[in-house]
Amino acid sequence: MTQRQLYIGLMSGTSADAIDVALVDLQFSPKLIAQHSLPLPYKIQQQIHALSLPDENEIDRMCALDTELGQLFAQASLDLLSKAKIANHDVVAIGSHGQTIRHRPPGSIQGTFTLQIGDPNLIAELTGITTVADFRRRDMAAGGQGAPLVPAFHQAVFKSQKHDRVILNIGGMANITWLPAEGKTSGFDTGPGNVLMDNWVQTHLNKSYDANGDWASTGSVNPELLNLLLSDAFFSLPAPKSTGRENFNRTWLDNHLHILPSQPAAVDVQATLLELTATSIATSINQLSPAKKEIFVCGGGAYNTRLMQRLANLLTNSTVMSTSALGVDPQWIEAMAFAWLAQQTMHRKSGNLRAVTGANREVILGGVYYA
Repeated sequence: MTQRQLYIGLMSGTSADAIDVALVDLQFSPKLIAQHSLPLPYKIQQQIHALSLPDENEIDRMCALDTELGQLFAQASLDLLSKAKIANHDVVAIGSHGQTIRHRPPGSIQGTFTLQIGDPNLIAELTGITTVADFRRRDMAAGGQGAPLVPAFHQAVFKSQKHDRVILNIGGMANITWLPAEGKTSGFDTGPGNVLMDNWVQTHLNKSYDANGDWASTGSVNPELLNLLLSDAFFSLPAPKSTGRENFNRTWLDNHLHILPSQPAAVDVQATLLELTATSIATSINQLSPAKKEIFVCGGGAYNTRLMQRLANLLTNSTVMSTSALGVDPQWIEAMAFAWLAQQTMHRKSGNLRAVTGANREVILGGVYYA
C-alpha cells in the first residue's frame, strides 16, 4: 500500500473572518482528506483590520497579535487532526499563509514590502509539526509582487490540454489564473472581491456578509459612483499586479462617495459595489483572449448568487461555474494550495510563477520551522 503524503494548509484571507484548514494527501493528485474552519473572534478581526493601515503603537500591537494568531493557527490545526483522527507525526508539514496586515508591491510610494503574521515558531512548537511560512517575501526579493501565489497550484491541478480555463478566486480581493490550453499560465489581482461589500453590509445591516447578494439585488447600480470607483489607477495597471485592503478599504470608498453631489441610498451603494467587483473581474477576463473560456470560481464569492449571475451576464462568451464542477469545494482551494506550496518547499522546488508575480526567476518560497 502506498504511503500517504499528508500536509496541512492554513489560510486566513483579507476578510479575516476565519482560519481555513485543509488536510491534503499530496502523494499523487492533491486529495482533500479533511477540512476545518475556526472563526476568528470579532475583536481579533478588528485588530487585524486596524493594522492594515498606519496608526500609533503599531509594533507592540502587531507583535501581540502575531503571538495570538500563531496560537490560533496551531489550535485550528490540532482541531482538524482531532476531527480527522490523524496523529501529528503522520503529517509531513504545515503550510501557513499567515495573516496579511500590510502588502506594498513594487511601485508603492511607501516602499516595497509585505508582512504576514501568525508566528510559525509557535505553530511548529504547539503542533509538533514542521511548519513552512512567510511565502511571499522570497518572491518579492526576486523582484516579484509576492502575490498571487495560488496560480502555481491552479496550474498543477486544473490545467486542461483541451480547454482554455480561468480559475477565478473571489475572496476579500479577487484574482484570476489564466490557463490557456496552449501557452503559458498567467494571473493577477483584479481588484476588490468581497471586502467592500462585506464592510458596507456590516455597517448598515450588522451582518458579516450579504448572503447570496440578496440585499444588493434589491438595489440599483449608481452609474456615477461606479464610474468613479472604476477610475482608480489600479484597474488600468498592466499585469503583473497585486493589491489588498491597503488600497481598497472603507476610507477609499468614502472618499469617492463624498465626491458625489448627493448620497445614494445604502442599498444602491451595495448594488454598485457588487457591480464594481463583477465589472472589474469581467473586464480583466475579457482582455485575456476573445476565445471561449471555462471559468471556475472559488472563494466566498462563489456562494454569492447575484454576483455569479452578473459574471455570467458580463462573460457571455464563456461558461461560469463553481470549482465544485471540477470536484473541489470552492471554500478549500486556497488552504489546499498552501499545503501544496509547503510540499514544494520541503522538496526544494519553486512555488512562484514568473509570469504571474513578475519575479526575475522562479524560487523556493518560505522559511522552514522544524518540529
